[in-house]
Amino acid sequence: MSLAPSLSELIARARADMRMGVPVVLRSEAGAALAIAAEDLSSARLNDLRKLGQAYLAITARRAETLSARAYDSDLARLILPKDVDVTWIEAVANPADDLTHPMKGPFQSLRGGNALCAKAAIALAKSARLLPATVMVDLDNAYEIAASHGLTILPVETALPLMADLAPLHDMVHARVPLLAAETSRVHVFRPEDGGEEHYVVEVGRPDRTKPVLARLHSACFTGDIFGSMKCDCGPQLNAALTQMGEEGEGILLYLNQEGRGIGHANKMRAYSLQDQGFDTVEANHRLGFEDDERDFRIGAAILKEMGFGAVRLLTNNPNKIARMKDQGIEVTERVPLKVGQNRYNEAYLATKARKSGHLL
Repeated sequence: MSLAPSLSELIARARADMRMGVPVVLRSEAGAALAIAAEDLSSARLNDLRKLGQAYLAITARRAETLSARAYDSDLARLILPKDVDVTWIEAVANPADDLTHPMKGPFQSLRGGNALCAKAAIALAKSARLLPATVMVDLDNAYEIAASHGLTILPVETALPLMADLAPLHDMVHARVPLLAAETSRVHVFRPEDGGEEHYVVEVGRPDRTKPVLARLHSACFTGDIFGSMKCDCGPQLNAALTQMGEEGEGILLYLNQEGRGIGHANKMRAYSLQDQGFDTVEANHRLGFEDDERDFRIGAAILKEMGFGAVRLLTNNPNKIARMKDQGIEVTERVPLKVGQNRYNEAYLATKARKSGHLL
């Protein structure tokens, strides 16, 4: 029957469970494990987890490098949890907020060999849930029994991981006329992915000719900059300048992608801001949190453009990576249109880091 959840729906359920602090059972051909997000772990659940076996903390290689821990599993490390540590210790290892005031957290003992695929899936789920990429885990011999007795989601990782890496199909659910201050002849489209992820929005200014390159902007959501007028970044001025230029030209496409904080989520972006206040630049802050320089997926923008019938763009951007990703996905970039606005005394260092480390053309 079609009433049972599909694999995509199971992934969405597991992502939601992870975000709420509910354990998830991950099953692979090499074994199974129970995983729970480190930042949502309670003392009661930690105690129950330990009754099942040796608990360990899965973190990314980026975070392990900061902690001087061995990452034997290439892109991640599995740190054995000492028997005398509590959730406060786990939080301190997963979250770099107090790294400078309490730098000595080790020495750490990393697991080597065995099944790391479940840990890889757990980290991927935590990232997709916009949590810290750190999960507390325990390997299981009786995965189905544990899942059934506690009502937990079971996810088959060999088939789930490739699906999680693929771009979920996006659908234009609805669009309506929304006159904007910058462009009165505008419509807003709502695109919803099939995997239960965040919706993305498109502002279509005028009636762009699908046979010609359209003035386009891929704008990643920035709640603080776009809504509050934060001066720590240039996002708000870029958003307004792009819409203004489209309004002046009478047409354009602005893709508003829900990839806050370079794809790490709003809470983690605030954590990165806090680390910047301690003296780390934006890239260093992401690495200390366990993320890569940029976790965004610009395939989303290309897929939406194709869905709307556009094959070529004049791209409003300072980021060469966006141009490269559009070309990779079959979108022709006929022109890069610079968007140099919003510099101020609060974001000078941030913009300089983007130019120096991320190649932005500023």
